[in-house]
Amino acid sequence: MDTRGEPLLVAGADRRLYNRDLAPVPAERRVWTTYNYAALWIAMAHCIPTYMLAASLIQNGMDWKEALLTIALGNCIVLVPILLNAHPGTKYGLPFPAFARASFGVFGANVPALLRALVACGWFGIQTYIGGHAVNILLVVLWPGWAHLFGGVPLLGLPLPEWITFLSFWALNLLVVWKGMNAIRIFENWAAPLVLVMTAGLLVWAIRAAHGLGPITAHRSSLRGFHAFWVVFVPSLNAMIAYWATLSLNVPDFTRYAKDQRSQALGQALGLPPTMTAFAGMGVLITSATVVVFGAPIWDPVELLARIGEPWVVALGVVGVIIATLSVNIAANVVSPANDFANLWPSRISFARGGLITGLVGIAILPWKLLDPRVYVFAWLGGYSTFLGPIAGILIADYWLVRHAVLDPGDLYRVPGRYYYRKGVNPVALVALAAGAGTALVGLVAPPLRPLFDYGWFVGFAVAFGVYRALQSTASPASATSASAASTSSASGPP
Repeated sequence: MDTRGEPLLVAGADRRLYNRDLAPVPAERRVWTTYNYAALWIAMAHCIPTYMLAASLIQNGMDWKEALLTIALGNCIVLVPILLNAHPGTKYGLPFPAFARASFGVFGANVPALLRALVACGWFGIQTYIGGHAVNILLVVLWPGWAHLFGGVPLLGLPLPEWITFLSFWALNLLVVWKGMNAIRIFENWAAPLVLVMTAGLLVWAIRAAHGLGPITAHRSSLRGFHAFWVVFVPSLNAMIAYWATLSLNVPDFTRYAKDQRSQALGQALGLPPTMTAFAGMGVLITSATVVVFGAPIWDPVELLARIGEPWVVALGVVGVIIATLSVNIAANVVSPANDFANLWPSRISFARGGLITGLVGIAILPWKLLDPRVYVFAWLGGYSTFLGPIAGILIADYWLVRHAVLDPGDLYRVPGRYYYRKGVNPVALVALAAGAGTALVGLVAPPLRPLFDYGWFVGFAVAFGVYRALQSTASPASATSASAASTSSASGPP
């Protein structure tokens, strides 16, 4: 029995490793279809940080063609680790923290889970601030006195009226999370197309205001010469990868609900690269239009709405921002850390409590301080990619090369078991993680080696992948052999 008095889905599970939210999903509860996954990615891609990421490329000097090339290439590349890590979720019904136990150990998996969770908390804070800021803009347009409520006194860099809208939007996010995964699936299904319609409306305004596409596409890159372009392109491409590097790790949290492998793979392939590129392209064109209309690029769509000033335009735009932000925030930035925090203490921390922890940390990071075009792309996205790239390399090397896509799901919840390694931790995985992240971070302290950091996700992934593959095969061939010999019939669902 688990801590809630329900029958265990894994016989002999250790209470330190198990609760209902972390257990493998039974076959009868795997109902997500191709449309569900396509809608999920459409909803997650159609959000304000995506728009801002695309717009930041214009802000940093690219023209629309260079920006779209960077966006499309980055999303095609990141789809590969997403699909590779999605497979065990569907095959065994496993969430990300449980899957990570195979390579890091049943207790060592807390290291990648916490790294992933902290990044998600940062994103949760950013998205929540954006949603709250949009509501604040609407209130100021409808009631100018709102901006001066309580004297507009700032607290930790944020005026008190914005604290009210920020915390209100924060509570709305957690209310949906508290209802559980099925509520999240239903919300994503109807939110996805509505967000696209809202952004298309803003694009129509931009084309009209700029007197056609001609003036917009005539905007030329300020990056003259190959070197000037390359200096911006390299970290920008890395940022595109890093943008979804979080989901490339915890994608099993969603694919554990898939009817079959085809549903999740096709849904993700249709939902990510095409729609991300199309939506980001809208952001690129709209931002290019602001150069024509206002004389300078405006990368923040909320600020653009405020600049337009028409109350009905602002109201419709804010509705779109709220739906887009709420949609992606719940799916991308709460589901995974909620599971990751639950993995720390399964008998005490449920999915809902993990979501609450995520929300509290999201406030503590003061997310409004991260929203600057260069900080956003080069520091925030580039910085955390040096840690998430190595984790992806280790997971993929272990599952596909060391274990040949065969796990014993029961032992992921047992002590002792084949994934216990040394007191629950696999030192090879930690060495590989340190090697991958350390190599990328060298670029921060050694200017001649700066490309190592600029390509942080790629460098970290490659180094960790190689180190783990070499050391794990040498250190514990028996573990790999026994895993490969495990019967796939132990999985509770279709391969």
